[in-house]
Amino acid sequence: MNVAAKPNHAFGVDPTRRERYSLRQSRYEALAEDVSRWAGEAAAAGNSLRVLDIGCGTGVSLRYLEAKPHFDAIRLSGADVEFRPRYREDLFEAYYVGDLMQGYPEIPTGRFDVVLCEQVLEHLPRLETAIATLERLLRPGGRLIVGVPIFPPPLAYLRRHLVPHVDKAFQPGLVRGHVQAFSAGSFLAAMAAQCGLRLLEIRGFRIISGGLLKPLENHRWWWRFNRRLGKLVPSLCIEIQAVMQKSGP
Repeated sequence: MNVAAKPNHAFGVDPTRRERYSLRQSRYEALAEDVSRWAGEAAAAGNSLRVLDIGCGTGVSLRYLEAKPHFDAIRLSGADVEFRPRYREDLFEAYYVGDLMQGYPEIPTGRFDVVLCEQVLEHLPRLETAIATLERLLRPGGRLIVGVPIFPPPLAYLRRHLVPHVDKAFQPGLVRGHVQAFSAGSFLAAMAAQCGLRLLEIRGFRIISGGLLKPLENHRWWWRFNRRLGKLVPSLCIEIQAVMQKSGP
């Protein structure tokens, strides 16, 4: 299945951003490229690809997946902390409501070929069960794509340990959405501490973005240049995405 590209939509599919090659949304384009390729491999073998989108929200990832080749070979499920109206709800095979920190006990172990977890972990005060669950839900040989915002190590330390005390002193009623503050290294260390997934690739996004440069996000070359920089120096980016694999066939 392919959908017609629309003007003033990020990558022709996403109405949340008007820049044609929005660097903020390029993380979804990247994961959709990977999942589409894996779905094509599954289809060539006569199989379908079971995909779970954790923190699926209103269906942003689906918009990007639907526009890629081999979408017909994807069996997509979603999960989130609450039920929210989603784009093309009819395309979700299943929808799970629950807290990732509780481990989704209703989902069988090893059910999915691919698990997506984009911009979720930074919202969770406890990571142990959440990260272990990402591994548990994958079949042997299955792949995880997980992404979080990052800071340079000194800023990540201050954001994690100093900012909460400043908030308590000067803004006692403030509730921040991001309760984790990762550097690239601390994020990968947290993943390694709670799961045995093998790292296949780490890539960064938004190394140079916004401000006076924002109009450049309407040009394909600028997006490709940023993608290349993100692969070379992911730790210097504003967010990273790790592609990981569970051991097994």
